[in-house]
Amino acid sequence: MVMHSQHKIVKPNPKYALITMPSTDITRNPHNIHSTLVHPRWKVAMGEELEALHKNQTWELVPHSPNLHIIGSKWVFKSELKPNESLDHLKARLVAKGYHQVDGVDYTETFSPVIKPSTICLIITIVFVKKWPVRQLDVKNAFLHGVLSKNIYMEQPPGMVDPQFPNYVCKIQKALYGLRQAPRAWFDRFSLFLVHYGFFL
Repeated sequence: MVMHSQHKIVKPNPKYALITMPSTDITRNPHNIHSTLVHPRWKVAMGEELEALHKNQTWELVPHSPNLHIIGSKWVFKSELKPNESLDHLKARLVAKGYHQVDGVDYTETFSPVIKPSTICLIITIVFVKKWPVRQLDVKNAFLHGVLSKNIYMEQPPGMVDPQFPNYVCKIQKALYGLRQAPRAWFDRFSLFLVHYGFFL
């Protein structure tokens, strides 16, 4: 039975009191660096991303020069939740602003071939008929393994500028998410790996 007051206010159903949803700010994906830096856990996620990029030797800091074409960078934040909607972990990813790149100056090749679904079906059919064993692999952060053929210069990550070299810029040595040639660089790197082990492309 639903009871109404004189002011047309409906009495809440008790069963909905059993449902709770977390609404802490930490679970919301920040849209700018300023709202992120106030949370220590987001800063930790940013530090982990930078550590991984430095370990991969993605860039080196070089002095700023007026004749360099420098592109921007930004952070993309995502909070991943568990099935019960509680916080699992925070992910911060640094991406380059590829839309600032100039064709012919910062990149030439961007096309990266991909396999057709019909080819996958054909391979699976052959494997099934021949009863061959199947091996599957996944390359983590695949795009970050590509080697660049052009010199790309990028601003230091927002909010994480090196205090010893605040006026330096990043000379990118390996592909970074957001770069226009990142897919092509990964394809070239993986192709060399396959050819080295006897595959034909």
